[in-house]
Amino acid sequence: MRLTDTDIVFVLDLSKGEAMDPIYLDYNATTPLDPGVVEAMRPYLETHFGNPSSSHLYGARTKTAVERARRHVAEMLGAHAEEIIFTSGGTESNNLAIRGIAHARRGQGNHIITSAVEHPAVSEVCTYLASQGFRITVVAVDEYGMVDPADIQRALTPGTILISVMHANNEVGTVQPIREIADIARRNGIVMHTDAAQSAGKIPVQVDELGVDLLSLAGHKLYAPKGVGALYVRTGVKLEKLIYGANHERGWRAGTENVLEIVGLGTACDLAARHLESRAAHMRSLRDRLHECIVARVVDVRLNGHPERRLPNTLSLSFRGIEATMILSELAEVAASAGAACHADEVQMSPTLAAMNVPLEFAMGTIRFSTGAMLTEAEVDRAGEAIVRVIRRLRPEAETSCARPSDETIRLTRFTSGLGCACKLRPQALERVLAALPRMRENANVLVGTETADDAAVYRITESVAVVQTVDFFTPVVDDPYQFGVIAAANSLSDIYAMGAEPAFALCIVGFPSNRLPLRVLEDILRGGHDACGRAGIPILGGHTIDDPEPKFGLVVTGFVHPDRLWKNFGALPGDGVILTKPLGLGVMTTALKRGLLSREQEQIIQEVMGTLNRAAAEVLKAFDVHACTDVTGFGLLGHLREMSAGSNVNVEIDHRALPLIGGAAELATGGVVPGGTLNNRQHVAPHVSWHDAVSETYRLLACDAQTSGGLLVAISPQQMEAALEALHGAGVDAVEIGCFTTEGDGRISVQ
Repeated sequence: MRLTDTDIVFVLDLSKGEAMDPIYLDYNATTPLDPGVVEAMRPYLETHFGNPSSSHLYGARTKTAVERARRHVAEMLGAHAEEIIFTSGGTESNNLAIRGIAHARRGQGNHIITSAVEHPAVSEVCTYLASQGFRITVVAVDEYGMVDPADIQRALTPGTILISVMHANNEVGTVQPIREIADIARRNGIVMHTDAAQSAGKIPVQVDELGVDLLSLAGHKLYAPKGVGALYVRTGVKLEKLIYGANHERGWRAGTENVLEIVGLGTACDLAARHLESRAAHMRSLRDRLHECIVARVVDVRLNGHPERRLPNTLSLSFRGIEATMILSELAEVAASAGAACHADEVQMSPTLAAMNVPLEFAMGTIRFSTGAMLTEAEVDRAGEAIVRVIRRLRPEAETSCARPSDETIRLTRFTSGLGCACKLRPQALERVLAALPRMRENANVLVGTETADDAAVYRITESVAVVQTVDFFTPVVDDPYQFGVIAAANSLSDIYAMGAEPAFALCIVGFPSNRLPLRVLEDILRGGHDACGRAGIPILGGHTIDDPEPKFGLVVTGFVHPDRLWKNFGALPGDGVILTKPLGLGVMTTALKRGLLSREQEQIIQEVMGTLNRAAAEVLKAFDVHACTDVTGFGLLGHLREMSAGSNVNVEIDHRALPLIGGAAELATGGVVPGGTLNNRQHVAPHVSWHDAVSETYRLLACDAQTSGGLLVAISPQQMEAALEALHGAGVDAVEIGCFTTEGDGRISVQ
């Protein structure tokens, strides 16, 4: 079946085990629309469409609505209506405030002070300004994430023009001493800005009480729509505007007003002001109820953020020694956010946790739970039970009472933070480790050893027989345990086929979380591996198992090849064509599957691609002069092509338009559904790749996408290219020519 890049439908397929939507405990990420907001917006979606700048009745109606919304925002903040500028959200508001002051006051100085716990919508702006010649001082915080006003005072210079410190932290909820900091700014003639995206609607936010000159809001944090926000600008403060055009928003922000969402923001601010105390009490009660439920039954839990000066809805907890992504993967009943991501060679904790010096053993297991107005006690109790159950199951001392029901539907990708070959050690790290190992003494019978990047060893037994041995294993890429076994076995066998060898037998390697999954899941995995090996005509003779926090499966495969017919991943010659036998995009697609973005049909397609043995392709190619061959797996097409080109000392040119893609992969990659392994691959090959300007960002990512059980990558003489492709197609292999090796060189790759 030839696969083409077709339209994709993003779906959340909840038929894969969940009986209902998860309990939403991520209100700091975004909030649902308040029903009152929806009703207020409806007329401006269905009826009132006029441009507020028009002088006729249609414009007057929407102009009136915009100004009414401006009053509501101002009233919530204790400001004047003319001090409110509508923007596209908190990010634009922060940009307008910080960049606006920086450029308006550059003649007075170039120094800006901010804190170590700011949202990227502030910290990245400051990083940009630093590249433009501004001096940025980042003030540290204490163990609670709190800024000390004395540190702000000490950081002042004669050239300080702006202080920007968030009102409340989005991760741990700590509320900063903005009034004290603003007093310092006022005494020294410095503009004071605060990002109040998280605090507005949860605690009192009054600009005069805070003493700020600029304050940013984001609509979707207080039950208004996404894509709308506001900036408070105290009367007399001068900004350099960011967006030029017509005289909208009194000249501060060009662009026809987004009436629909501005109305929603105004209504949300009105509701927030009227129900501030009752909402805060409700959120605090639920937050504390959840906290008490967890700490009463789970040990080694750390609260992050100030215990008292904290948002009423925010609960950041660190569970010692457990990966946050693993907790959330298994916690299907709850929607929350991780504070750190664990990779093969490092833990990436958030800048906020790092600034607070949270110990690594706790930081790696940090999850933010945030409550909201629509949450109920019953939901919190259910969430608490689920969280306790998962943590106990993940602890080494897990109780048997936390065992999973035997009849529960298993979604295997929920039990791993990595995905297939994308979870391999980063190429850069692997190269450093291998380079440090001592070389073994020369042995004429070792035909393939550590000197190449092949995932195999080849040892000559006789003049006509060499033994090939490969090993590969990884974490689940699909939800079905049986299909995972099939794919893992196909991937392990691929290394044998990529060397022109015939497999003889296999041993299995198993890592299995017996405290998280029932043994029937392991039975299904092994059955899938057994059936795949059956298609290859070999038995599994045994293996080795360990109890592991994540499910893992793979094979050690032994095969045989004539020494003179051995394929290696080097040996390509100038003029050779490059063949690829399977489509790209498997890393993107499996990441989408884990996130619930694929349809059943798309899931079946990628299972078929990954589960297909490279046996047929290898059998066909044995009739031709293969100069080099490897399979495309975790390091992506360009990573493996780089190994081949560098090992062959030949440069290579690839036509990006010829790259075969799985349907939907391009749309998903464009939407940011890209595994970390793919990004690592791109960084690794960057020094060796030249991109034509016509190659889009999406294709650049897909050319580096981490594959699992991908196709064979083959260098073959140009005289045999047409015949080889015809033979491959005749055997049902969707092989394509994607480029050619050009001249002798250092293995540089050019993508046209």
